[in-house]
Amino acid sequence: MVSAVPRLVIAAPSSGSGKTTVATGLMAAFAARGLAVSGHKVGPDYIDPGYHALATGRVGRNLDAYLCGPELVAPLFLHGASGCDLAVVEGVMGLYDGAAGEGELASTAHVAKLLRAPVVLVVDASSQSRSVAALVHGFASWDPEVRVGGVILNKVGSDRHEELLRDALDAAGVPVLGVLRRAAQVDTPSRHLGLVPVAERHSAAVEAVAAMGEQVARGCDLAALEALARGAGAVPGGSAPWTPEPMPTQHPTRLTEGPGPVVAVAGGEAFTFSYAEHTELLTAAGAEVVTFDPLRDEQLPEGTAGLVIGGGFPEVYAAELSANEPLRKAVAELALSGAPVAAECAGLLYLCRELDGKPMCGVLDATARMSERLTLGYRDAVAVGDSVLAVAGTRMRGHEFHRTVVEPGAGPAPAWGVRTPVRRVEGFVQQGVHASYLHTHWASEPGVARRFVERCRTS
Repeated sequence: MVSAVPRLVIAAPSSGSGKTTVATGLMAAFAARGLAVSGHKVGPDYIDPGYHALATGRVGRNLDAYLCGPELVAPLFLHGASGCDLAVVEGVMGLYDGAAGEGELASTAHVAKLLRAPVVLVVDASSQSRSVAALVHGFASWDPEVRVGGVILNKVGSDRHEELLRDALDAAGVPVLGVLRRAAQVDTPSRHLGLVPVAERHSAAVEAVAAMGEQVARGCDLAALEALARGAGAVPGGSAPWTPEPMPTQHPTRLTEGPGPVVAVAGGEAFTFSYAEHTELLTAAGAEVVTFDPLRDEQLPEGTAGLVIGGGFPEVYAAELSANEPLRKAVAELALSGAPVAAECAGLLYLCRELDGKPMCGVLDATARMSERLTLGYRDAVAVGDSVLAVAGTRMRGHEFHRTVVEPGAGPAPAWGVRTPVRRVEGFVQQGVHASYLHTHWASEPGVARRFVERCRTS
């Protein structure tokens, strides 16, 4: 078992400093050197891993100590980095920012400590010179268990500006491993929930990632960064890689011989949010996973026995989704038949009667609309009743991130009881449907995928 994966964590003092540009650029630059690179993202973000995948040619992975628990961070990392020469982990928010009210939990610093990985601090130097030394010194000395192995200075204005910054950092004792000038070509467009996903701008995203790789290769000391990564040593704790396969002591998931049930998973531009482990868990449980595009496909995949509709941006594509009436009817008929349907956030909106006045699938007696208010945060959840995903009382952690409102917010049989910190119920359970705003990571509760596939076999 190889647990000494060379690795770096790319962090910053705050959001907007350039972590995604640097992390994605490093992945692309190292890949261009012929290294097999594994990309990871701290936290629940679905969008950045799409850019990581473009840079590395491998699926992007998330490392979330809140959703999955600290004990799964190292195993999930080793699973994702299997067979790679080097791993780059992009942080979330500021280095020490974690789950609200939970101390360091789920922060970039927390994940770096769990992986015993050196941190490279990306600093937006556009409005400072000598003060950068105080900033870097503070972050490097705040927690002695966090090893800040170097700094990459971003948005440097000129050679003179660079000289002032380097002179100041000499006294801080943290080496400068890269200097990046301002570059418009690496900018990635954003909207109401962050960056625009790769699936919606693929050719432009490919060009942007290539530009990031070239900029980082020009401005950073790749040899020094690789040496820093290779000095990380073994991942602590003797962790074995996570696996989607059930443990030998668990009951077999295949209830009958023959091919597994077809589980259709929504994809395309409107439904881009998913964790790679969900598909791996469904496949390990015996399902044949087939992706379809609700914007273009007029029918569900042949033989569909279950449906998974994850997150994304249906509000951006409401007119197009509504116009695909044949598929909306097919989804409604499948749900009416009692087949298992799991819907998260965007999937919840798609199952409503309407979204911003546009007809949707009509599976749920609810309407959805855009809102000015951002709903954001981790949630502790408990299954209110039995469903295709969980038995009553099952506890899971999730994440909400949306600017939409569903009315009513819960059906006669809610999906979850949540603490936000106010206790409330939310979501819908009816027949085989489980629909909720809550994004969950099934690796934390593998029984969810096994239960779903078993219901697909028997419904």
